[in-house]
Order: sequence, then C-alpha cells, then structure tokens
Amino acid sequence: MNKTTIVWILRVLVFALFVFSAIAKMFPLWAFEKQLVDLGLMSWCNANYFARILIAIELALGIAIIQPHFLKRLVLPSTILLLIVFCIHLVIEMVKHGAMNGNCGCFGQLVPMTPLEAFVKNILTLGILFYIYINVKDKPSGQNRFSVLLVITAISTLVMFMLFPFCPCQESSSATSIIDETEVLVEELDTTMTLPVESPTASVTTSDTVKLAAVDSIKEDPGPAQVKSRFSADNIFDGKKVNLDKGRKILCFFAPGCNHCQDAAKELAELSNDPDFPKVYIYFMDEESSKIPEFHKIAGKQFPSVVLDIPKFWTLLGAGSTPGIFYMWNGNIIKDFEGTGDNAYSKSKLLQHVHSNKKGK
Repeated sequence: MNKTTIVWILRVLVFALFVFSAIAKMFPLWAFEKQLVDLGLMSWCNANYFARILIAIELALGIAIIQPHFLKRLVLPSTILLLIVFCIHLVIEMVKHGAMNGNCGCFGQLVPMTPLEAFVKNILTLGILFYIYINVKDKPSGQNRFSVLLVITAISTLVMFMLFPFCPCQESSSATSIIDETEVLVEELDTTMTLPVESPTASVTTSDTVKLAAVDSIKEDPGPAQVKSRFSADNIFDGKKVNLDKGRKILCFFAPGCNHCQDAAKELAELSNDPDFPKVYIYFMDEESSKIPEFHKIAGKQFPSVVLDIPKFWTLLGAGSTPGIFYMWNGNIIKDFEGTGDNAYSKSKLLQHVHSNKKGK
C-alpha cells in the first residue's frame, strides 16, 4: 500500500471522526450549550450562538479534509490548531477536576468520554493530522479556490441555524417584580382568618370541634418564615397566577423527552392523590415541546405547567440537572433533587420530608 492510499484512508478517517463528533453534539444540543455555560466560558445568551458556530466549524473542517483546496496551507493547520486548543482545555479540566471525572462533551451525550480519554483521542488525531500534513501535496499555485472553503463553512453554519432555530434571549433585568397588593392582602386575610367561636357556655358540635382543632393545628406549625424565592416571578402556570412562596409546593424542572423526568412525574402523580400532598407545578424546558402532551399521558396526570426557553430554564434551575425537583415551604427550599447521580430524585426521601412537616399546607 503506497503513501497516497494511506493518506486518503487517514483523511476519510478524520472526516468521519469530525462529522460524527459534530452530529453527536446536536442531540441534544441544549446539553452542549449547558456544558459551555457550566464551564464558565459564556452566558446562556451567547451559548446559543457559540454552540452552533463551533459545531458548524467542526463539521466544515471535517468536510474540508477530503477536498483539495488549500488543504496543506489552511485546512490542516486550522484543524491542528483547533485540536491543540481542545487539548489545552482538557489539561486544565484534568488539573481542576481530575482526569477521570465528568464527560468532556467531545461526542456530546451520545458517547460520554472522560477528559483523559478525550485527551488521548486528540493526541492520536493530531498524530494522524501531522502524518497527512507531511505526506500530502497542495494543488499547484493558482488552482486553489478559497471560495470552496467559504461555501462549505457557510452551508455548515446555515444548516446548524436552520435545524436548531432559537429565540435570542435577553439578559435578566435587575428590576424586581412588583407584587400585586390586592393578591397579598387577600392572602394575608386568608392566613389570619379564624372561625367565629361562641362563648365557652355555648354548645359546640363534634364537627365544629374538628374544624377548630384543624385550625389550631395549622396555627401551631405555620412553617418557616415566608421568603421571596427565585421562582416567585415565574409564577404563571396554565395561564393562572400562583403564589409559589405561600405554603407547600413541589416545583419540577422537566425536559419533555427525558425518560427520568417522565418516571419522576409518574410517581408524583401517584403521590398527589393524597390530599395532604403539596401541589405540583412543572417548568418544562423548551426542547421537544411537542412531546409535552405525551409527557402528561405517560405521567398519568396533567399538572399545571409552563414552558420556559432553554436559557431561562437552566438559569432558574441553577447548577443542577434534570430532573430537578424542589420541595418548597413558604418560599424556602426544604429539599431539592437534581440529575441522576447522588442527589437524584427519590420518592422515599421526598415523602420523608413531606411527612415530617405536614402542617402548614
């Protein structure tokens, strides 16, 4: 086998590697965007653009490897430089978090790789690229067409933005939302209202005694002092305004196509049959939102919900991952669950916290 054949085989191999890597990051794209934000490289508003552009560049470089124009003078050096930058980033991540911790995101969520595995893969790819660079020949001077590379890049970028459209987000305003005074007044009256009680000599029926005992029970344990939670401004579910900072609530952050989220929703639907169980509200991520009706069907119950755009969803959820579930009491986070790791949602753990403070609903 001569060198020309070997070089072509290696070029096709690099092409397949880059194209597969680009496609793997697309499903789901929000996971790659979140990784960029979690690394502190950019905000959610910038991640929408940068993720699509980075994948488009990766796709374009992969395609450019198997075409002849400016291969040795531009395409190969650019590809080598990109991999060197990725290697530097991986070294930093390994020093900070360990060589075997986390998913580097090189192949998205499709093929999880640790930073060390990704670093070894990049080093091997760099070796292949250097071999190609040494043994490949550029087209004769004057025959290279830069327009070919521009077209490849433009089409790759256009495809990314057409396949994954998004609404440009706006940075959160620092202004605090104004609470409806009428609603607050009604809620205060509701919490302070007591049943009229006759004089000690008046006869009291058994049902009246039970009602008064229930009211006294609520007064005995009103729960923690009411605070304004970070969720309070996003309080419109199915078109109705809800005071999330009063009483006990279960707030869920679900992706419609997430199997773990669907399983959690099933259990919450069963638990919600208990009248003492807190009301459940769902924040849906605007990813595969067409699956929301199917999500409710799988859960077996349609909870009040609202769809949030991806940046808003992750900003509100915080540093966690889906499924995210918060048990709230008067705006205080009593217990939170996130992701599928050590702090994953647990029915028994949730019930343990709910049963320990049933009063004050």
